[in-house]
This record gives sequence, C-alpha cells and structure tokens, in this order.
Amino acid sequence: MQPPLHLSPLYKFRAHFNRYIAFSLFTPLLLALGFLLLTMLPPLLSTLLRHRRHSLRRFVLHLHYQPCKLFSTTSSSPLHFPLSHPTYMIWGSNTSLGKTLVSTGLASSFLFSPPPQSSSGSRRRKFVYLKPVQTGFPSDSDSHFVFAKLSSIASRCNLPFSLVASNSVLKSSVSAAKSVLSVGGHFETNEFQFGMYDLNSRETNTVLRDGEAVSELVSKTLYAWREAVSPQLAAQRENGVAQDSAVVEMLQQCLINELEVEGENEKMNIFCVVETAGGVASPGPSGTLQCDLYRPFRFPGVLVGDGRLGGISGTISAYESLKLRGYDIVAVVFEDHGFVNEVPLLSYLRNRVPVILLPPIPQDMSNDLVEWFCDSEEIFDSLKQIMISAFSERMQRLNDMPKKARDVFWWPFTQHRLVPEETVTVIDSRCGENFAVYKAQNNEFMTEQFDACASWWTQGPDATLQIELARDMGYAAGRFGHVMFPENVYEPALKCAELLLEGVGKGWASRTYFSDNGSTAIEIALKMAFRKFSLDNGILLGYAKNDTTERCIELKVLALKGSYHGDTLGAMEAQAPSSYTGFLQQPWYSGRGLFVDPPTVFMCNRIWNLCFPEGMLSENVIYKDKAFSSRDDIFHKSREESDLYRIYSSYISQQLSQYSGTKGTIRIGALIIEPVIQGSGGMLMIDPLFQRVLVNECRSRNIPIIFDEVFTGFWRLGAESAAELLGCVPDIACFAKLMTGGIIPLAATLATEEVFDSFIGDSKLKALLHGHSYSAHAMGCMAAAKSIKWFKDPLTNHNVIAEQGLLRELWNVELVQQISLHPSVQRVVALGTLFALELRAEGSNAGYASLYARSLIQKLREDGVYMRPLGNVVYLLCGPCASPEICSQLLIKLHRKLDEFSQIKELQTSS
Repeated sequence: MQPPLHLSPLYKFRAHFNRYIAFSLFTPLLLALGFLLLTMLPPLLSTLLRHRRHSLRRFVLHLHYQPCKLFSTTSSSPLHFPLSHPTYMIWGSNTSLGKTLVSTGLASSFLFSPPPQSSSGSRRRKFVYLKPVQTGFPSDSDSHFVFAKLSSIASRCNLPFSLVASNSVLKSSVSAAKSVLSVGGHFETNEFQFGMYDLNSRETNTVLRDGEAVSELVSKTLYAWREAVSPQLAAQRENGVAQDSAVVEMLQQCLINELEVEGENEKMNIFCVVETAGGVASPGPSGTLQCDLYRPFRFPGVLVGDGRLGGISGTISAYESLKLRGYDIVAVVFEDHGFVNEVPLLSYLRNRVPVILLPPIPQDMSNDLVEWFCDSEEIFDSLKQIMISAFSERMQRLNDMPKKARDVFWWPFTQHRLVPEETVTVIDSRCGENFAVYKAQNNEFMTEQFDACASWWTQGPDATLQIELARDMGYAAGRFGHVMFPENVYEPALKCAELLLEGVGKGWASRTYFSDNGSTAIEIALKMAFRKFSLDNGILLGYAKNDTTERCIELKVLALKGSYHGDTLGAMEAQAPSSYTGFLQQPWYSGRGLFVDPPTVFMCNRIWNLCFPEGMLSENVIYKDKAFSSRDDIFHKSREESDLYRIYSSYISQQLSQYSGTKGTIRIGALIIEPVIQGSGGMLMIDPLFQRVLVNECRSRNIPIIFDEVFTGFWRLGAESAAELLGCVPDIACFAKLMTGGIIPLAATLATEEVFDSFIGDSKLKALLHGHSYSAHAMGCMAAAKSIKWFKDPLTNHNVIAEQGLLRELWNVELVQQISLHPSVQRVVALGTLFALELRAEGSNAGYASLYARSLIQKLREDGVYMRPLGNVVYLLCGPCASPEICSQLLIKLHRKLDEFSQIKELQTSS
C-alpha cells in the first residue's frame, strides 16, 4: 500500500530540511496580529550558519509596497524572451515528487562538470533557477534549497571551480513579508493591508578555488506566499493575488535580465530551468492551471513522474495534459521505488521520450543529500546532455526553417521572388490570438505577434477555447476516428447540424449539407440553387420525358462586382472578372453571371459616406442623403421608405430585364452575394439597403438566393449571421472558417426544405451527387459544436450582449475616427471583429498587386502585430472573444505606424 503523502520519504526529508533551515537561519518571534498564527522568521543572523573554508555569506533585505495590479489581458509590449541558451520547464505529475532535486542535480551537473577541452569553449558557466510561484515561504523555499545544496556541494566535494551563488525572493504576500521583516522591527503593523510587495531579499555565497574556471548560480523566487497550500488558496487567504499577466511579465523580465548577456558575458555558457509548483494541473495564484499559465512561453520540459505504486497513471495523465497544450517533453524522470514503473512508461511512450530513474532518496532525516547528489552524478549528466542535445536540435531546426521553406513550399497567393529568406516568419506556436515568432537576427529570441489576419480569417478562439477545442477533437478522434457520412449518423455530426439550424439557420433553414471548405460549399450551393430554379420554372419537365430540346438553356448567376466566392472552377465562374480570374490564373474562366456594380459605404474624416457606382444615378437625380451620422443608421429599416430604395429597385430591375422572359436561352438561376462585407475584394462594405433590394427583387422573380457567409458568418461582423444585419434571409447559405473556431477545415451549406425537396425522387440520379470523403468528419463537427456554443454564450464570450444577439463594440469609436482623419487613409470600415482601411494610392500603388503597404506591414510586425495586406488595403481581424482593450492597442499601434509610414513616403517623394 502506498504511504500517505505526508509520510513519504521525499516529503519527510523536504519537510525536515525546511524546518532545519528555518530554525538554524531564523530567530523566532511571536507577532500578535489577531488571527495570524505563529510563524517562523527568516534568516537575518548569518552567525547561525556553519561557515565553510573560503566561504563568504551576506544577506541583504529591502521592502517596497506595491499593491497587486488589476489583471490585464495583454501588454502594450509584446512578449519577448531570449532563446540563445537552453531553457526548460521542470514539471511534476504531482507535488512532492522531487522537482527541486532534479533542478539541483542539473545545476550541479552543469556547473561542476569538467570544462570543455576546446580552447574556444568558455570556462564561465551560469545556471539560472527560476521559481515563479512558491508557497510555504519562508520556511519552505525551493530557490533557497537549490542555493544551499549547491553551496554545500561546492564546499565539500573539493571541486576545482569557484562558485558565486545568490538567492533572491522578489515579491511576497503581506504575511510572508511580515515573517521576514518583523525580525528587526522594520515595519509598522498597520502599513500592511493587501497586495504583493517588492521584498527583494537576497543572500549570497562565494566559494573560492584556485584556477580561472568560475561557475555562477542565480536562484530566484518570483512570487511567494506564507501558507503551505495551493498558490490559489494562499493568494486568496493572504489577500495577495498575482494575476497571470503579472506572473508572465515578471518571468519574462527575469529571463531577459539573466539570459540576454553582452560583451564578455556573451561567451558564458548558460543553462536555465523554470520550476513549476505542485503538479502539472495545479492552479497558479489566479486559479489558472499552471500548464495553461506558462503556455505563452512553451519552453520544452522535463516531467518529474511518480515512481510509487499508482504513479504510472498520474505520470501518463500529466504527460498527456502537457502534450495536449503543445509542450515538448524531452525526458521523464522519477525516483526508483522498486515498482519498475519505467517499463510500462517506456512501452506507452514508445521510446519517443527517454525515461530516467533516480536512486532512492535516503530516509535518514539527518542526511543532507550531498552524497546522494554525488552518487547521482552520471544520471544527471545524462539528463543534462539529453536537454542540451534537444536544445541544439531545436535551434538548428528553427534557424534552417526559412531556407527550407523557400526550397520546398509553394505558398498560395504569394510571389516567391518577393519573399527573401530573412522575411519568412517562423512560427513556433500559438496561444489564443498570439503567435510565438522566432527571430534569429542578432541574438536569438522568441517574440509575440498578435495574429491580425486571424490566420486567414478563420481564427476565433481565445487561449481557453483553444484548449477546449484540442480536448474535444482528441475525444472525437479517439472515439470515432473517421467514419463515412452517407446514410449514417453519429453524435458530433448530428449535434453540429442541430446547432447550425438553431443558430445561423434559425427561422429559414431545415437542412445541413456538410463539405470540407468554403469554396466547395459554394459549388454545392450553386447546384442546389440551379436545381430549385429549374424545377420551379419547368426546365426539368423535358428531362423527365427524355426531351433534349431544353438542354440548351444556360443558367447564370446574379452577383456583385468585387465579389469572391472561392478558388474552385465553379465558384470562380460565379464571380466578376478580377485579378483572380484572368487568363493568367484561370484560362477556363468565362464569367457565367450578370455582375452588378454595387454602392459602398465607408468612413472618411469621421463621417460614414455612401458612394454610388458610375451610372447608377441618372444625371437629373441628385440624392442628398449620402452621409450618415452613425453606422447604425446605415442598417436602419426606415431606409426602406426612402427614395433610394426605389432608385435601387429600378436599377436592379433594369439590369435583370435583359434576361427576363421564359423563352430565353440564358436565365438568371441564382443570386449569390457576400452579405455586407466583400472580403477578398478589398474589405468593401456594401450598402445593406442595396443588398436587401437585391434579395427582394430576386425573390419576386422566383430566383433562389445564396448568401456566401464563409467569411462573414459566426460573429465576424458582430452578429452570428450577417443575414441578421441585413434583416432578410436566403434560401441557401454557406458557412466555414469560424464555424470550427478555425482550428480545422469544415464547411456547411444550409438550405430550406423547398430546396431539399427539389432533389427528392425515385431515382438516385435525381439526388445531389456531390460529396467528399471527409464529409461531416467527427473532429470538425465536434470543434464546430463547441465553437458555435462558446461564441454565443455570454458566460464564455463576454462580448455577447445576450438581449440584442450582438457583440459589443470592439473598436474604439474615437480611435477609428482619428484614423479616418489620417492623410494617408482614403477610407475606413469598422464592423464586428473587422477593422480595415485603404491607403491613398494611385496607379500601380493601388489594387491587389500593389506593394505600397509593404513597409507599413513590416513596421507593424516589428511592433508585435502580424498583418498581411490586400494590396493597398490593410486590415485587422480579431476573434469574437477578443477584449476591446486589445483592439484599442492594435488601433493605437496602427495609428502610430501610419504616422511613420507617412513621413517615409514624404521623404521618398521629396527626394
């Protein structure tokens, strides 16, 4: 039977050692503060310590009050940390399994192993131990344990190295600060109320030896609490909550301070470990699981497993939790308790990850473990070498990626000649809406970039939903793998279809047709619409009688200029001529449609303006209401009573008249539009009144209506469906991209029951003969079901205004207006999760092929915003869950870079 945790040898040793340190280093003092208990006081009297030969110790203490900051979801500066030296996380499958022993063993191996024989190798070494979260302080301090053990090993093992060691505690709760500072009576009791304090305690030890080799140990605790409980509970009880952003920023700063070395120190060999508290899924100070708290860094890690009876399950669970979140684990280490746990673990891991056994921890409480560390030297040397080799391989791969990418990739929508190797973006990971981007210039480092392209318009998850989707997709893959869809039903597909019909299809759609991407969803929609039109207009009667005389009828679509419905051949036929459809790109393109030039709406100089295409208004008509005081006025239903409604109706009727009549060989068989916003056409906002008139005119003529919501659907424009903004519904609609949260491809074409009925008959040949091997694949449907529910639930998406069914305003109105005043900006559109602007440009500087925005984009990427333009159109996209604060920061950065952009263009013009 496994002994209780508090009776385990390792736990008893640590507890005994910590009590020993407390009594030997601290002078006890009772502090009467009402409900506060008796606490052990920190070491202020260095005379209590046993001095070693050639050793020097000193202890310095400072205090500065600093209340805990309110949580900020993002920083004005992107996350940035060095990657030029091996840096690893030390994880534990549970608490009290020996994470600190592993860290200490690695420090000993790195600092005290023989120096490299090569003359070019540095004889200076630095080991950095960082403990972001510590409870039970000051009686329990892992950073002090590492500091004390390394000092003891250096003194007793007579190694030919000098050691300079330090241990610091940067911030602590009030309770912990009182325990430390009450020794000298340096504080007033009523001064302490709440928050975290700049404790800045520091102790040092120098062990001098002959020779030039110098080893340095830097041991730091970032945040400390007094109670020996979980960090979340300690933070709550001691009124000292450290928010996630504060912990991340503090860790980032420590990494920069200790790893970004200059001058002579550049030759120093450095090794860094960041040791977590408790188990992988133990909560941090704010309650966030630590495996989620440190995701922005995604350092590779070592997992300290459990060698006890029952430890296999916990170790595997911890490993899977880390892999689910995208962490790389280079080794699993645990103490040998004689249960041969390594055998099933190696079998489970399939030798992908080495499993290393540590010798049993001595049960003698008086043992200071120095001999144990010496006996384990080869084991820790092996672990260190595994970690250094993995680091070298990772860095080599990261540095080789740009060249290899140019050698083997064929990027879409990219002229490779315009992408030099140094401009290739190396993305190491993603957390929520941020990329972790590797930079090799000068010092190697990782920096954070906000994905303002929403990874090509698909992404919506915040960091929390990202993990939820990974978990649910793993469940679907494990349970279903992939199963074929025709004539079958399984829960993910059924649930997804139900949610689609209850959500974006509510009130009009009754059927869901699954496919794999937006373009194929459009192809399916066109087939549906043409069948419905043909049936309604008697075109199929001849087919039933084997009469071929009607087969010469050609069906076309009514569509808008500037539209874009996908890259497959049929979808391209349904869009107007453009850069995407020319002979150079699509020699088969003929443009099977009537393409109408629509009126557009945009903001310029703080005012929303209406712009009419040439020829829409007759010369003797002067329409005065071309400006709107607010964006909401543009969508208002009262506009249907205006003269403009009648002008639009007359204009559309005139366009359709050339295909009127029942005897013509060319018929308009479908209307297809991108509701409100044309994405690839340049983020153009179409006058919603014009699109409502289009729908009404086509409906009166029995022409099926298709809404292409591949881009606009699922809150992209501030409503679950852009149809809600238009105030009218289609017969068929296509959805993709955000439907799955953007994590995996899946598309759906929704249709009315009348459209479905047009394919019903006795012959299979009358069915819709279109499909994909991965139709309704379980992982995609599972992700879609999760995303659909997540985005519309106010409990998970705080941007949703439940009573209105809309997102709150994400883009600060004043900032949007300021940008619209900028001399370099021609027009602005801000709606839902989209902000777009068009730069003033002429000739070759305008249009999709323009490189005019290139320098602006590069400056924004350097400022932590990843963007990709549409010619001289620059846009920002965020997810439906993004905070308005993040969006404001993006606008501020964009406005600042626009100023720099304008100055550069002025200089270029003047020169």
